[in-house]
Amino acid sequence: MDSLWEILTVITVVVLGGLGLLVAFVRGSASRRRTAAPPAPPREEKVRGANTYQAGSTARIDTSKTAEPPAPPTTPRPTPEPEPVVVAPPVEPEPAAPAEVAIERPESARNRMGRLRSRLAASNNAMGKGLLGLLAGGQLDEAVWEEVEDTLLGADLGVEATTELVDALKRRVQVEGSATPEQLEGWLHEELLKLVDPTMDRRIAATRVGDRPACVMVVGVNGTGKTTSVGKLARVLVAEDKDVVLGAADTFRAAAADQLQTWGERVGVPTVRSDREGADPAAVAFDAVKDAADVEADVVIIDTAGRLHNKVGLMDELSKVKRVIEKQSAIDECLLVLDATTGQNGLRQAEVFAQAVDITGVVLTKLDGTAKGGIVVLIQRQLGVPVKLVGLGEGPDDLAPFDPVAFVDAILD
Repeated sequence: MDSLWEILTVITVVVLGGLGLLVAFVRGSASRRRTAAPPAPPREEKVRGANTYQAGSTARIDTSKTAEPPAPPTTPRPTPEPEPVVVAPPVEPEPAAPAEVAIERPESARNRMGRLRSRLAASNNAMGKGLLGLLAGGQLDEAVWEEVEDTLLGADLGVEATTELVDALKRRVQVEGSATPEQLEGWLHEELLKLVDPTMDRRIAATRVGDRPACVMVVGVNGTGKTTSVGKLARVLVAEDKDVVLGAADTFRAAAADQLQTWGERVGVPTVRSDREGADPAAVAFDAVKDAADVEADVVIIDTAGRLHNKVGLMDELSKVKRVIEKQSAIDECLLVLDATTGQNGLRQAEVFAQAVDITGVVLTKLDGTAKGGIVVLIQRQLGVPVKLVGLGEGPDDLAPFDPVAFVDAILD
């Protein structure tokens, strides 16, 4: 019995060991099968193009579309350093050359009064015709002489000159007795010419004095045409072959210096001016005289600011300009510009200016626009200086040296 149990025990151990080996073998086979199976392909992602894909880190081409092998990887080229950009400085355009102004050559002014006689005659004909009509109308009684006096006074001849003229005509009539209209016209012409006084020196100081240029200072009231008269005077002197320099000492009116410079450029005459509006007019005048001396000009003409004759401060400033000029040069000519159409008011202006500066002559503008030709006689008598220039129109050459004979001829034409 014991042997039987031992045998059964051995059989049992053997059977159990065999079963254990079988189970181990089965498990090892299953494990080997799982290890040998290929891994599942990863999820494919589309990266670029219709036929190119990327799976993990390996790329492939869909052979259904193309049979070309994939391109070998290329090594990226190094990015070259950018060349520095050189920026050229902006090229400034060259300033346009100023347009050349054609230099004009004015004609001589010596016979200008005669050429413009028709204009003067048309404006002053009222005076001449009125006088001749009265004197040739018949008997010269006291009533006629009174009308003659009224006509002369209306022409701004002045009381003193009117009385002298009427008295002279009365004496001639008394001596000669009855007179023809032609005789009366001749007598009137002679007596008017005496009043205008052809013996007065009407020359313009425009010739060098020693080693310096002549200096002409021009003054006047606002609106009389002062700057224009200076420009026209330059043309008159250029026509006489004078070397002229202009000084723009009117620094208060913005366009005065430009206006004067334009006048000068037309006849090739330089203008000394300040670039700053409101500059000291005395300083500009001083520089103009100095520059004229440096270039050895014949004459320098100083244009001053127009001013009201009843403004004391402005008149004092005018005196200052005169004093500053005289520090280096005498003033050879001081011309007062008056508007002939202002009549008696022009005389009052003249008297105030004569007190501030030494007036040597008068420029009478707009003489062709007034019938009051007697203002010439009145001004000369009151100031003791001659009318030297007269304005007879708007043209550049309508400023003429005053000719007493031509003036009286025009009045009585």
